[in-house]
Amino acid sequence: MRSYQHFDTGRPEFAPYGFTCEVWEPRRMPRPDRHDEIEINFLDQGRLTYLIGGKRITVEPQAVTLFWAAVPHQIIHFEDVTHYYVITIPFGWFLRWGLPESLQSQLILGNVLSQQPDQTIGAFDKALFEQWHQDLSASDSEAQEIVLLELKARLMRLARSFSRRRPHPVAPRDASPSLVSPNIKKAELMANYIARNFKTRLLIPEIASSVQLHPDYAATLFRKTFGTTLNTLITRHRVAEAQRLLITSDEQIVNIALSSGFESLSRFNRAFKEATGTTPSRFRKQCRFSGKHH
Repeated sequence: MRSYQHFDTGRPEFAPYGFTCEVWEPRRMPRPDRHDEIEINFLDQGRLTYLIGGKRITVEPQAVTLFWAAVPHQIIHFEDVTHYYVITIPFGWFLRWGLPESLQSQLILGNVLSQQPDQTIGAFDKALFEQWHQDLSASDSEAQEIVLLELKARLMRLARSFSRRRPHPVAPRDASPSLVSPNIKKAELMANYIARNFKTRLLIPEIASSVQLHPDYAATLFRKTFGTTLNTLITRHRVAEAQRLLITSDEQIVNIALSSGFESLSRFNRAFKEATGTTPSRFRKQCRFSGKHH
């Protein structure tokens, strides 16, 4: 009989899962999870609805779906799902693959990437995920290397399916981790530092200091690596946290603004409107109205 994984409500925030391919049984999560890995979901039938960074995201059947799990994510609804696959890839490993900048940047900004559901491709993916699960369950280093190569190839295909291809400098595709530029590692560490500390008053010199770089160089490196700025990522995390709190709590908006890392209500309102196109109060009303349909 197959053993299913379930969310451990007592696990510490940012505790790593490592490189895994597990079979999970769907359950509503009483609180969000956060871990510094890329997470990939695949289900054969039914639907899963997450709250990811303050947005309701539905994972469709037979569609590979991935997101950066440092963004709070929480299953709030599911239907007709008996089980689904979850792959976790350490964030640093993922960056060293040199996948298209468009894919990396979208994930860093907290967006969820998914292909269009396709029965033919879905059947192929189902067989792949089953094989990956068996291989990684065997604790075989050679099998793990095969899974890594196949998974990288699958994500390259996914990137081609949704983005315009454009050249950008990356590490050689066959580079081992020891040969990859340390700049990628430093950019990764800065992104992780922001994910862990965005609720506090964050300044670029502080972020740069965490990786022993000059602030100007750190900002340029981050922008060249991910196609976005440090301040944009900080704001994106804060707005996402505010969206989550607006949906899941009855806390006053001013308190949500402050607890999400904004220094004032006016800055929060401006940033929220720029990011979402609506006001915090209207966002809360719209989400609660739509939530009645679940």
